[in-house]
Amino acid sequence: QVQVGQSGGGVVQAGGSLNLSCTMSGLPFDKYAVGWFRQVPGSERDRVACISWDVANTYVSDSVKGRFAVSRDNAKNTLYLEMTSLKPEDTATYYCVVPSSTYAGQLGSWCREVNDDNHWGQGTQVTVSS
Repeated sequence: QVQVGQSGGGVVQAGGSLNLSCTMSGLPFDKYAVGWFRQVPGSERDRVACISWDVANTYVSDSVKGRFAVSRDNAKNTLYLEMTSLKPEDTATYYCVVPSSTYAGQLGSWCREVNDDNHWGQGTQVTVSS
């Protein structure tokens, strides 16, 4: 059974930094690409960043490019999101995700679309005050 557990997040002033972590079990983590999405109430869940199994390929949303960094530690089965220069518009619930299929460890449609068949973390609130 795949389990996805998140930690981190919280409240920070604009310009501050936060780090999110996501640890997965029940699957060969080093064979899967993984990623982060975020959602604000009343809006769709949008992708933030994705990373291939070997870190060779990454995607970072234009809205956070240059401020957020995605990374992973395959030895620890953990995905990270380092968020700097935070803005009030970054306020959202952040979700980590691993696709239900391996996609050969690469970025694919799972990194563009919300699919309930994929495995999602419980969500972590990030609040940036102005």
